[in-house]
Amino acid sequence: MPETILFLAHTEDDGSLSKATREALGGAVALRDASGAPMSVGLVGADTRAAAAAIGGCGAARVLAVQGPGFAASRYASDAAAAEALARAAGATIVIAAGTSRWSRVLAGVAQRLGGRVDTHVIALAASDGRVTATRWFYRQRMEAALARAERPWVVGLDPGDHPAWSGAGSAPAVETVHVELPAGRLRTEVVGVESPTGNAQTIRPDASLLFVTGAGWTKKQADGQTHIPEAESIILGFLERSQASLGGSKSLVDQSGEGQAVLRFMTHLNQVGQTGATPRHPKGLATCCHGEEPHVVGWRFINERRAVNLDPNCGWARGKADVVYVADAFEVMRKVNEMM
Repeated sequence: MPETILFLAHTEDDGSLSKATREALGGAVALRDASGAPMSVGLVGADTRAAAAAIGGCGAARVLAVQGPGFAASRYASDAAAAEALARAAGATIVIAAGTSRWSRVLAGVAQRLGGRVDTHVIALAASDGRVTATRWFYRQRMEAALARAERPWVVGLDPGDHPAWSGAGSAPAVETVHVELPAGRLRTEVVGVESPTGNAQTIRPDASLLFVTGAGWTKKQADGQTHIPEAESIILGFLERSQASLGGSKSLVDQSGEGQAVLRFMTHLNQVGQTGATPRHPKGLATCCHGEEPHVVGWRFINERRAVNLDPNCGWARGKADVVYVADAFEVMRKVNEMM
């Protein structure tokens, strides 16, 4: 059975496409080129004209759109209905979407409605001899597997950061509008607005060029026999504000809140890197007061350049797990860095 590819994209608040969406589009275009299958693009949003014009050069056979005020914000009922309608209109056998929070919460439901199968956290798609395979990691990025499915449609969520963001120029394509009814009885969620943290409160920045990881050493007794948690918080937040880095934490640090120990108030399990945490992809990383054991290092495997600050020259980071280790006191080093910045 010949394949037909549909790339799903939702617009941002300003009508544009996010970097994660353009990266997933790059993966979809690569699969189309490798397989020879026709590719359509399905857009969802309040107004999709700007997004359609932006992808005019991607070579899509068709550009379909579900648009209107009811599809502006992320909501399961409206997003799932829109994705289902676009997949049926395109006659898609393979549906590809970026692994954004908005799509990730609905892809499984869409696959069930279409009678297909779903795979998320896919990092690559390939085609050979008429067979499409998906590659993804298992067991916290320790094992990589390639898999294929006979069931169709196959709904695939591509993880951000695994493909170059698509870019290209072309004339605005003809857009086919797909009408989707949203019965009032199914819309049990009303989007009344968005509350966002202030710039100073935001510590997780996926697009930051630097990942700054803190370990449990920041909350332990220092050379004078006392803990200095307020100072640690001031130093760390000061560095994040000046550098606009993304904040990560070791498992031992984020677990302290459940053990009744003193903690950094802005650190949560969402900041955890490594063992049961995130595996970020930043160009550079700097670890401070981290012991460097294997679970934490696994979370750093996709960081291109890794450096660490630690008083112990024999710590795990000094044994090949970091490119550079500064044997020094993290309080003194980061205090001086903040002064220089």
